[in-house]
Amino acid sequence: QVQLVESGGGLVQAGGSLRLSCAASGRIFSINAMAYYRQAPGKQRELVARITRGGSANYADSVKGRFTISRDNAKNTVYLQMNSLKPEDTAVYYCNADNVVVGGMTYREVWGQGTLVTVSS
Repeated sequence: QVQLVESGGGLVQAGGSLRLSCAASGRIFSINAMAYYRQAPGKQRELVARITRGGSANYADSVKGRFTISRDNAKNTVYLQMNSLKPEDTAVYYCNADNVVVGGMTYREVWGQGTLVTVSS
């Protein structure tokens, strides 16, 4: 079995920074891509940033130049550094991992519990 445990959310003023972390637990053999999504009140969940096992990253246009996603494969952990935060970045941020190989099983998609990021103006 595998779980994604998120941390790092909170309240910050506009222009500030936060760093989210997401650690995968379990007897993990490998994880393909890891990503962060977010969902603001009344809106659909959207992709924020995604990073492959090899380190290739892509970002939503709205966060390019402000957010940086990185991962530590040895720790099965992904990070999202968020700078120059704006009130419109307020949302619940969800960690996602795909094709997680644990023992003899492959989990196609695993989600974290979500962490709230609130940016005040």
